[in-house]
Amino acid sequence: MKLTVLPSEFQEALPILSKIKAAGFEAYFVGGSVRDAILGRSIHDVDIATSSYPQETKTIFPRTIDVGIEHGTVLVLEGGREYEITTFRTEDVYVDFRRPSQVAFVRSLEEDLRRRDFTVNAFALDEEARIVDLFDGLTDLENRTLRAVGVPSERFNEDALRIMRGFRFAASLDFTIEPETFQAMVETAPLLEKISVERIFIEFDKLLTTKHWRKGLRAMIDSKAYNFLPDLAGKGEQLASMLTSLGENFRFSSSEQAWAMLFVCLGIDNIKSFLKKWKTSNDFQRTVVKLVDIYHHRQTGPITKQICFQYGKDLLYLVEELRQAQGLATDFEQIDRIDQALTIHDKHEIVVNGGHIMKEFALKPGPVLGSLLKQVEYQIVEGHLANESEAILTFVKGKLENE
Repeated sequence: MKLTVLPSEFQEALPILSKIKAAGFEAYFVGGSVRDAILGRSIHDVDIATSSYPQETKTIFPRTIDVGIEHGTVLVLEGGREYEITTFRTEDVYVDFRRPSQVAFVRSLEEDLRRRDFTVNAFALDEEARIVDLFDGLTDLENRTLRAVGVPSERFNEDALRIMRGFRFAASLDFTIEPETFQAMVETAPLLEKISVERIFIEFDKLLTTKHWRKGLRAMIDSKAYNFLPDLAGKGEQLASMLTSLGENFRFSSSEQAWAMLFVCLGIDNIKSFLKKWKTSNDFQRTVVKLVDIYHHRQTGPITKQICFQYGKDLLYLVEELRQAQGLATDFEQIDRIDQALTIHDKHEIVVNGGHIMKEFALKPGPVLGSLLKQVEYQIVEGHLANESEAILTFVKGKLENE
């Protein structure tokens, strides 16, 4: 098969292939970018595989960086762009079910493609836009099937992260996992406990934020692989409720929104502790916690000025989208009205701060000062107090005199 149109990303990289071939070696575009080109999807990273060994590749190009030379990868800087050029290779016994103990460089494209995870990721593309398909991946693309290359259990024992990648690809491609491949995922799922949680988070997060997230999550639930992920053991029923509680065509707007809904369904109270085990950033944790807080606020009452001020319009919108997807009452216009009516959107906009109050009234840092600042903030947000120095200091004086 030959692509009728070679995507611009490949066209821009053709000089790289030409230089490698002119030096007497083979070179191909490989991996997911080739699959996406066949499917007519947008392309992100362009990966190139070659029969030239790393040191040979470095002699072909004047500007290179050894980004992963022990694994055969050289970063080539050419035409204002960066390209990862990786030598055809085979891999030895894997350690920790994730990393090969060593790699062996080879001159054979077939040997290189044989070690890849799924048939639809095992294509190569030459400079004439001809597709090299050694494992019948084109048939699997046509049938919308995700199938492991070779013996499925071997692929997942080599790298257990491929199990999560399989769920993610099922979601992102809207493909069905082939039965033998799925059974191997079920059998090797315990190996996920040996994989770094950071890598698992990336795959799970990508799964949740893709259009067909339901298909990937359904596969993960049916395989019971969740039992081997941090704090998800025994949570199959709660995970499944995520599939039934949201509208059929709903797609998450952000990672934070997706994980917030996940926690709503899981009924987990200590969200920060959970997300720390998943090695997420503090900013991510804070945002997810806020979204879950807003969600629970909305379950018990309307949007108020204080809630809008505390959490901000953008987060309120994300929660309202979740409510809409659940068939609950929503009021996006009310959020807009309240947000526009607020005289301040951040406490730092208040013209009088703690230092001013301490100086004016000879106060020291402590609970009294903290309480006064909260009262000032509350009154300004509610529209009962003007955000002006004289008005605020008069208000504070009155509070102190009445104590």
